Amino acid sequence: MEIASGCVAKSIAGHDRGLYFVVIKVQEGYVYLANGKERKLEAVKRKNIRHISLTGKVIDLNEITNKKLRKLLDEFDTSVNNS
Repeated sequence: MEIASGCVAKSIAGHDRGLYFVVIKVQEGYVYLANGKERKLEAVKRKNIRHISLTGKVIDLNEITNKKLRKLLDEFDTSVNNS
């Protein structure tokens, strides 16, 4: 799967390992991630592409807020952990 804005990804390395994020931007081997909680849309996290795992789910980023993003990622995390 190609990495694009709106893709949901799981961090597989670093202090945020195991957390879910949404890709905001892709640039030169790095992705810029946000989850609405630790990393808000205004202060995204820069992470090496090799340190994430794509989940296959895509979120529409139009009119997204930190609160909506938190809710969507919490629901996604809950559904993945319950399966």
